[in-house]
Amino acid sequence: MHKLLPALLLLALSFGRVLAQAPKQDKLLYGVAYYDEYMPYDRLAQDVQMMKAAGINVVRIAESTWSTLEPQEGKFDFSHVDRVLNAMHKAGIRVIIGTPTYAVPTWLVRKYPDVLAVTNHGQNQYGPRQNMDISNPDYRRHAEAVIRALLGHVKDHPAIIGYQVDNETKAYGTAGPAVQKQFVQYMQRKFSSLDALNKAYGLDYWSNRINAWEDFPSMVGTINAGLGSEFNRFQRQLVTDFLAWQAALVREYKKPDQFITQNFDLGWRGHSFGIQPEVDHFAAAKALDVAGIDIYHPSQDQLTGTEIAFGGDVTRSMKGGQNYLVLETEAQGFPQWVPYPGQLRLQAFSHLASGANMVEYWHWHSTHNSFETYWKGLLSQDFQPNPVYDEAKTIGRDFQRLSSNLLNLKKTNKVAILFSNEALTAEGWFRNGLDYNEVLRSFYDPLYRHNVGCDLVDPSSPNLNQYSLLIVPMLYAAPASLLARLDQYVQQGGHLLVTYRSGFSDEHVQVRSSMQPGGLSKVCGVTYSLFTTPSGVGLQSDAYPADKGQVTNWIELLTPTTAKVLARYEHPAWGQYAAITENQYGKGLATYVGCHTTDAVVDKLVTDAVKKANLWGIDQELQFPLITRVGLNQRRKQVHYYFNYSATPGTVRYPHGAGKELLAGMAVRQGQELQLGPWGVQIVEEK
Repeated sequence: MHKLLPALLLLALSFGRVLAQAPKQDKLLYGVAYYDEYMPYDRLAQDVQMMKAAGINVVRIAESTWSTLEPQEGKFDFSHVDRVLNAMHKAGIRVIIGTPTYAVPTWLVRKYPDVLAVTNHGQNQYGPRQNMDISNPDYRRHAEAVIRALLGHVKDHPAIIGYQVDNETKAYGTAGPAVQKQFVQYMQRKFSSLDALNKAYGLDYWSNRINAWEDFPSMVGTINAGLGSEFNRFQRQLVTDFLAWQAALVREYKKPDQFITQNFDLGWRGHSFGIQPEVDHFAAAKALDVAGIDIYHPSQDQLTGTEIAFGGDVTRSMKGGQNYLVLETEAQGFPQWVPYPGQLRLQAFSHLASGANMVEYWHWHSTHNSFETYWKGLLSQDFQPNPVYDEAKTIGRDFQRLSSNLLNLKKTNKVAILFSNEALTAEGWFRNGLDYNEVLRSFYDPLYRHNVGCDLVDPSSPNLNQYSLLIVPMLYAAPASLLARLDQYVQQGGHLLVTYRSGFSDEHVQVRSSMQPGGLSKVCGVTYSLFTTPSGVGLQSDAYPADKGQVTNWIELLTPTTAKVLARYEHPAWGQYAAITENQYGKGLATYVGCHTTDAVVDKLVTDAVKKANLWGIDQELQFPLITRVGLNQRRKQVHYYFNYSATPGTVRYPHGAGKELLAGMAVRQGQELQLGPWGVQIVEEK
């Protein structure tokens, strides 16, 4: 089975990619995750009644309860699934079935203990979810059995509109002997010889050279950033293959009008934050009909909407601008996330403004014990109506009433941020006080605050030239072919804003032997060979006044070749060097930022770049906390969302064509003032 596994995974991936297609959706979906299995008493009928009252029209079920569905090997109990399916269908509520594979049952671990992943901390113990090796043959065999049993049982039920494969899937650090063996086979396919492999990763260092394939050492202890990063790439490929394998299984059972999705998550900083380092989202999404996302964010006084916008922009970009599903987001969540009045509405419509076609809370009810006791749902543990539930009822009514206006919002952006899983992973080996996602977000956030629409692209994205401005943060590891594409992008008229530590190493994390910034020195018109950690360094520039605390963590001592200097370092030793430069190149412009600096400076850099790309318009006259998002609805009309992310009332002078404010049903003329209350929302559809 081990020998067949790579071929089978490749077949499954190809199958998923060929047949994946966008689902046709007839209305906005507003939903919750629901677990009849968790309930302390039978209240299904009452829950359905309360859902209907709240405008809930979809629930997700079954993804968390393998041990309930299959209490012992080969013995299945679908009573909870049947109860919920029948009750929801009778009430006109649609259902998404999740494959129950992300939390393994006790009997599986007892009989096949090797299903628990071996990581660099040793073998996982039973208890937490997502503790298994997703490539383990015994795990795969039993995962397939429960998937086939469940889908074979429910496939003809009319309530089902789609399937979610697994849940927030990652490789979970799996690195045991079986995974190591697969990795060696992967490397044998990748490299023609051991000499080529040793040269690519510089393995002569510290006697790390591999002279026979059977001597290939465990990746758990590697000190080689290139080899370690390649193993991380391999682990991400395990995720891509696993989801394609599941999608291919589900595709055997699903109806033509049903969809396959997955609830990807983002990098985590106590909430959804940046690019997920353990998943190649763009590759994994190819096997799906529609991309899905889980977005959790700060609330109360910390609610800004940035994470909602960022998560939505990433997910919409996964499948080339296709609308997406929010499969999980917070209703109450942690105690500190209980929303102020109005915030639940603000959050829901913010998801739609990024292109979501569904908003679904995790979860309907709050649990009464175990790990997520204090991660609360729409209802609290008493199951009674509460202010959050009451506000959800208003959202449900508006979603139902305005579906035809707000469904399938299409967004066309002229700004993109190029991210790279490979750069993120490689940078993690040499952080020098820097964090890839924090740097990326420092450039994304000003775009959001200035109401500049943004897509996310990765090295697989085919057409960079559709964007007038491309922002590239810390592209630490990249093949020469990608750097050549960036060079061509600028030559052909694009505006490039690229930061420090870009182009530094190749795809194997081997530092380039040319003058830095590697393959970007010509397009950016600068070189450097010295870099350091600054102390008491500021910026000397008309645009960026000197401030001794203005530069932190990292500076590159830039020497311009053809570039114009926008800022130098304010320092007795480093003052001769450039810090920020701008280079006319071909028909385009490249700005290089050679230092890690303050949010205020980055904001100015981003603002200037948007203006130089001729993308600064009337929407940019608004500033956070007043946020506007725009798109074309399925009626071919422009829809303008206006949000007030503040407890203080705000006013917007509406600058676009006359239309109708959809929530109040009020006519709006160009130049009219729109009043936004605390945490308020208004939506204008142009005539």
